Amino acid sequence: MSRPPLRHGEPPWPSSTDVATREAAGWMPYPLHSFVLKVHSRCDLACDYCYMYRSADQGWRAQPRTMAPATVDRTARRIAEHLSAHGLSEAGVVLHGGEPLLAGDAALARTVQTLRAAVGPGVRLRFSLQTNGVRLTERRLDLCGELGVRIGVSVDGGRAAHDRHRRGADGRGSHGRVREALRLLAEEPYRPLFAALLCTIDLRNDPVRTYEELLVHRPPTVDFLLPLGHWRTPPPGLVPGARRTPYADWLWAVFERWYGAPARETGVRLLDDLMALLLGAAPQTEALGLSPVRYAVVETDGALAQDDTLRTAYDGAARTGLDVWRHSFDELLRHPGIAARQWGADALCATCRSCPLHQVCGGGHYANRYRPDTGFANPSVYCADLTALIGRVRGRLAADVADLTGARPTARAAAAPPGAGAASPAIPSPALSTESA
Repeated sequence: MSRPPLRHGEPPWPSSTDVATREAAGWMPYPLHSFVLKVHSRCDLACDYCYMYRSADQGWRAQPRTMAPATVDRTARRIAEHLSAHGLSEAGVVLHGGEPLLAGDAALARTVQTLRAAVGPGVRLRFSLQTNGVRLTERRLDLCGELGVRIGVSVDGGRAAHDRHRRGADGRGSHGRVREALRLLAEEPYRPLFAALLCTIDLRNDPVRTYEELLVHRPPTVDFLLPLGHWRTPPPGLVPGARRTPYADWLWAVFERWYGAPARETGVRLLDDLMALLLGAAPQTEALGLSPVRYAVVETDGALAQDDTLRTAYDGAARTGLDVWRHSFDELLRHPGIAARQWGADALCATCRSCPLHQVCGGGHYANRYRPDTGFANPSVYCADLTALIGRVRGRLAADVADLTGARPTARAAAAPPGAGAASPAIPSPALSTESA
């Protein structure tokens, strides 16, 4: 079936008309399989790079601090309705914030129990909680164990690297408290709850040292996050259009240390996804590749939102005008901002679609594409860095495959886009990763 042309040159794009036209031509949205619940909208840290509180969008100020029981009940019914309508027997739920532990133990327990009761025994909900770790005590770990909630913790490396950004409102660093929480989480009986560490890249930190400082906590997976930025407000140390690729250089140093280790020490989600895509498999996050985005965000007041990272673009960028009181999740799937992120290559700008690497980079993270004049229909501000990193990793994999097979890779083979017939390695499927405020 022929697909209607997409109007990338007329911001804002896409519009409701674009969605309706595409649906009339046969497009059907993929159902949601993950739900991010903002159970608390405030935080006990004041991180200087936080996209929730230090972005163009200050909508958090109007949100209630905690998701009320009635909102939890309504959200649970909406989730159950959506999963039942689409015949899904499994879904992920991320308890998020702000800092979700500020909601209190009773509220967290009630939220988990309410959602499980709503979907019934035939549906498995995989719960995770993304926290800054400051309030993670043995008592709360016991509670998470009882509830079956896995835990991701945000930490930026050793004390100096972490406390440069992740401080309280009083200016005190949080590393000591987070390190103690991770000491508990890494050991029995709590280790099965350990989902991942999230680390935001700071070019001032040595990449190999940062990676090894994270390894001290024995994480099952590490997420290295590129700092949020776009064409209007570039990430720290990045000059769009320049030949330097500082973030590719940083991640390549981590790759060489991680990939070259004699035994696998941990997963690195971004690099695992990159290698999977180069070998023809699917990624586990939206940072790379063209897989449809299939999660929704529910604010503390029940509003249905797009990815929080869009707050960095402009005021209201993440809002949809929908909420759990009046709208279903199926209606959210037809919101232009949500729908476009399920359209794969068709939602990329012409520059990206003409690039042979777009199946791997996927145009980069959606928030990193923003320009005031053309919205999100642009290459990522990290385009040069992604290109460089993909090329280096592809070359390394091609050389290793050649060593195993006895064939010498040509320069053309090392640079060729991934083929449909490539092997697909088994990549772990961890909980949805979203940065903690």
